Amino acid sequence: MSSDTSRAPYALPSAITDALQEAKADTSKPRRAMPPAFYTSPEVSNAEQTAVFGDGWICVGRADEVAKPGDYFTTTVIGESLVVVRGGDGTVRVMANVCRHRSSLVATGAGSARQLMCPYHHWSYDLDGSLKRAPLMDQVDGFDPAQCGLHQFAVEQWMGWVFVNLSGTAEPLAPQVAELDQYVAGYHTEEMRTVKAGPEQWPVNWKCLAENFMEGYHLTPVHLNTLHPMTPTSLCQKIPGRPAFTGYKSHYSPGFEGRPPFHPDMTQEQKNMSMMVWIYPGFVAAISPNSAVYMSLTPTGAEGVQTRWGVVAREELFEQGTAGDRWDFAASYNAEDKVRLTSLQRGLNSQFAVRGALAPDDYEGCTWDFYQYLAGRLLP
Repeated sequence: MSSDTSRAPYALPSAITDALQEAKADTSKPRRAMPPAFYTSPEVSNAEQTAVFGDGWICVGRADEVAKPGDYFTTTVIGESLVVVRGGDGTVRVMANVCRHRSSLVATGAGSARQLMCPYHHWSYDLDGSLKRAPLMDQVDGFDPAQCGLHQFAVEQWMGWVFVNLSGTAEPLAPQVAELDQYVAGYHTEEMRTVKAGPEQWPVNWKCLAENFMEGYHLTPVHLNTLHPMTPTSLCQKIPGRPAFTGYKSHYSPGFEGRPPFHPDMTQEQKNMSMMVWIYPGFVAAISPNSAVYMSLTPTGAEGVQTRWGVVAREELFEQGTAGDRWDFAASYNAEDKVRLTSLQRGLNSQFAVRGALAPDDYEGCTWDFYQYLAGRLLP
């Protein structure tokens, strides 16, 4: 599971380095959780900014959020303000939301526009990022508008989600997640439409939230009245992890009526489960037959995370007037998780916190896969 890519060493606490080596070797019995400092240490957080998020593929939202040419929204990824826009040619682009004149932010919020105009000195940019107009700059010797377009990032789409790589050096995403497609293609989430999406801040380490989303061990204890009746812990089934992703099948209880309507391409198994997917580092999703819930996580420090989370649904749910129910349901169990994870973060700071043994692979195996991914990113 771990990467063999050679990397410069990071200044990590020795206990963290030792635990990452243990995950990389995959020889420990039983497998253990990472040391508590892994979720509280500023040194670890600083290393992740560069080695994990600065060089990874980060989900910024859904392509249908910019459905028409000129539609745009802004977002922030590890401190960088970005603008996501659909150009006149239909291409979805992600650009630095920073004017090439004096670095003012060009856009705020979301909307639709024929151009992007900096509010400071009214430099304006076409929807493809090229500089369109710079008042009075034609009087400046040597000024070259062709060199002043908004900075653009590498962009890929997967199942309707838009991913960006800030470094420009990451390997293409599609080949890395090709094996994942066999588990999710039948759901056709690219045909689903956004019900609601937006940012939310949680006072927890980003890894705690990602791991929680992707382990079924807590489903019955924490979500007894919400998720347990549909997807109890006992029916989780992990899939093989790969260097870029992991996941598990969250099978529905026999008495659960399912989530129609079903796409014709779905298998019988897919009609009776939600597919839980994790594309590293911070994209997690629960994909069900008629809708999906996702989170894109980026750290705001060692003990804070920004989650841009949303719900998408099949068109039939909008026609029935029930698409909003999917959002309300997701918000209810997210609130349950937030209470538990806020408590967890407090516990991780205790001098008595320890490395507990992980549950069997079907229930916490995705967490172990994640440790191996991080070992490949953080170890030399």
